[in-house]
Amino acid sequence: MSAPIRTLDSTDADFNAQLRAVLAFEASEDDAIDRAAAGILADVKARGDAAVLEYTNRFDQMEAASMQALEIRQDELHAALAGLPEARREALQIAADRVRAYHERQKEECGSDGFLYTEDDGTVLGQKVTPLDRVGIYVPGGKAAYPSSVLMNAIPAHVAGVQEIIMVVPTPAGVKNELVLAAAAIAGVNRVFTIGGAQAVGALAYGTATIPQVDKIVGPGNAYVAAAKRRVFGTVGIDMIAGPSEILVLCDGSTDPDWVAMDLFSQAEHDELAQSILVCPDADYMARVQQSVDRLLEEMPRKDVIRTSLTNRGAMVKVRDMNEACEIANFIAPEHLEISAENPLAWSHRIRHAGAMFLGRFSSESIGDYCAGPNHVLPTSRTARFSSPLGVYDFQKRSSVIQVSEAGARTLGQVAAELAYGEGLQAHARSAEYRYKK
Repeated sequence: MSAPIRTLDSTDADFNAQLRAVLAFEASEDDAIDRAAAGILADVKARGDAAVLEYTNRFDQMEAASMQALEIRQDELHAALAGLPEARREALQIAADRVRAYHERQKEECGSDGFLYTEDDGTVLGQKVTPLDRVGIYVPGGKAAYPSSVLMNAIPAHVAGVQEIIMVVPTPAGVKNELVLAAAAIAGVNRVFTIGGAQAVGALAYGTATIPQVDKIVGPGNAYVAAAKRRVFGTVGIDMIAGPSEILVLCDGSTDPDWVAMDLFSQAEHDELAQSILVCPDADYMARVQQSVDRLLEEMPRKDVIRTSLTNRGAMVKVRDMNEACEIANFIAPEHLEISAENPLAWSHRIRHAGAMFLGRFSSESIGDYCAGPNHVLPTSRTARFSSPLGVYDFQKRSSVIQVSEAGARTLGQVAAELAYGEGLQAHARSAEYRYKK
């Protein structure tokens, strides 16, 4: 059974409306989900451990007698790491080393050491950069397990200097994923709790007798997790509200169509709401990709999920040329952008909005998911227009440093007083005047 992907043409009069319809995604705003998440959060805030234990047993078919039974000890994490097949353990370590190396370089390049400078009158100005004290990382469980998410969330926090990392991961029916536990050991996670959903977000945000309150919650989850994160923002920080995974492939027709078909599959297999889009100036090539999709689909273990995703949310967009392809890419602002073309670097200069760019036909998005080094926690649902990948900077905060000299108080004080009087704030003005009117 094939997976026919809708085709759009940029020369159609209603192309923009068609494209917006393809991109539309409002499931995260479901009122019922939001109300349910709000109720769970309120209960966790009021009853703490008792509520977390109750919801975990109910939703994850667990039979835990206490919160202590839901915490995984460090020796179990390291036993999981030691018990992995050698090839898998080595792959996990290589991925962790590459993610750590990239984020250490990121820390150096992003001004993480702060700065100070002295003006002519002796006034000192600058910025102090300090890590967060404690963060919570949410790792999805259930249909699939994501050890890569453990690495991508925990390692930059460690590089930033975070003192304590609390991980929550649902384990439906009590089934633990050994690779996830092993990743927690390699990434240096301090404590792990087998809880998920809105109750896990509430526990991290408000704190309970067992789970300490964190300063920030990062990591993707389902719609209930997203709704809960949105509601606790302000009590704690959050990284972003994650939507379904996305890939946009810009291709000039020079790449093996089987490769592109599999790249589209790589996002579609996440879930039925994931989105895979091909933008190309060559109609014949697009037809060849569709043929590859139809031929390769039956080989995929998650073929039903892929088929639903491609049919309902996928698209192939015929454009006039690669210049127009780049314009459309900037409008879509995708989570993952592959530029599978000759001279991909030149086309990348035309891209302003993308969570991550994969340049050249050998740069599959899947490598970025696991072991390239840059973070795979990326902005979705067009938020790459104003958001960035998760990074070291998400686990740090910046404090302005102001040390005004006596000479500076005379000159700057007059400026401040004049502006304060203009705003009608007398105490502000006199506070500045005291420093230079002796």
